Amino acid sequence: MPAALSPVRTVLFRLHWALGLTAGLVLALMGFTGALMSYEEAITALANRDRVQVAAPQDRPALTPSALAARIEAQLSGRRVAALTLSEPSGHGVVPSAVARFARDRAGGERPPSVYADPTDGTVLGPVRLEAFFATVRALHRWLLIPGDGKGWGRTITGLCAIALLVFLGSGLYLRWPGRHGWRVWLRPSLARPGRARWWSLHAVAGTWLLPVYAVIALSGLWWSYDGYRAAATWLLTGQAPPDRAETRPAEGGSGRKSADHTSSDHTSSDRKPPDGIPAVDKAWADFSATHTAALATLTLPGPEAGTIRIRWHAPHATLRNEATYDARTGAGLDDRRAAEAGLGPRMADNMLEVHRGRFFGAPMALLFCLAALALPGFFATGLTLYVLRRRAGRRALGRAPRPVAASGRG
Repeated sequence: MPAALSPVRTVLFRLHWALGLTAGLVLALMGFTGALMSYEEAITALANRDRVQVAAPQDRPALTPSALAARIEAQLSGRRVAALTLSEPSGHGVVPSAVARFARDRAGGERPPSVYADPTDGTVLGPVRLEAFFATVRALHRWLLIPGDGKGWGRTITGLCAIALLVFLGSGLYLRWPGRHGWRVWLRPSLARPGRARWWSLHAVAGTWLLPVYAVIALSGLWWSYDGYRAAATWLLTGQAPPDRAETRPAEGGSGRKSADHTSSDHTSSDRKPPDGIPAVDKAWADFSATHTAALATLTLPGPEAGTIRIRWHAPHATLRNEATYDARTGAGLDDRRAAEAGLGPRMADNMLEVHRGRFFGAPMALLFCLAALALPGFFATGLTLYVLRRRAGRRALGRAPRPVAASGRG
């Protein structure tokens, strides 16, 4: 940067480092936890590799959802299955395990650990390892473990830090815009330069390369921080008002509506049997299985007051979420939203978590987003180094300044 700064550049420079010393630390923490969550599914599958699939004879069919939930609940007294995650059979004598997610306890409000279960006989294989760890990482990322969760100050602080990231991008770009720099200076760090110049080059060039990624991360992250922002973004993307917040909340190892989390009865809608005696949830699942090709599907078992059965699913070799809904009393289909049939805006609105993680743009971009998140602690470290070196250089310059000559006492 030039030695002399204009008043506007001086203000932006001081704002940049002031936010870097405050919000930068929080962003470094959010970047590290965000990178961990980018591959939560893969890490969890590796930690549970002895439970993610079971050996099963090919002639033994999978249980219906109501029967599977009933057998799991019979083995774990006092728990109610709120959602089942079911995978497409892989063949070769093995089948993917089902994952059962439970409703919250009515007394303490805590959610029991999810478990793996054999989809053909309902045998519980054990809890999902690392689920509690990632729940803590997620709470740290979203609201810094501050009491109140999404309704406390933590959500506001992380939202302000996302705004600060946008300020970093704008002010950093402005401070790099003298006009006399060639593309080589803009895009290639000068690591051979001594001292502070080397750290500034590394900090500025990396920020230039990653600026579009951080812009997407910050703009999509604000989706969960401010209701007004989410409403405006939803209207811009879809032309419609946003649905209930419970519908837009990112999934935590499965879907869970309010009606699935808090119930006043130990019985679910799977006990509601139409005149033909088949539970509505089984009819809905049978219709879904016959008309959809899903690599992974999460079936929400609604409480007694819920009107719909929701199935969120992913097509093979795809990451975008689709959703089908069925009547909770009859099992009849109500709606079938497929990402491939929607416009770009609605696809982004329905898959904002995948936009935030970069998966919306493909696997290579997801890796880039993860690396960018990991780089945030590096930006904080290099920014802090630049601040310390600048202060040190200022003190040295002040020490070398000529001292004023003492006034003589002679007239």
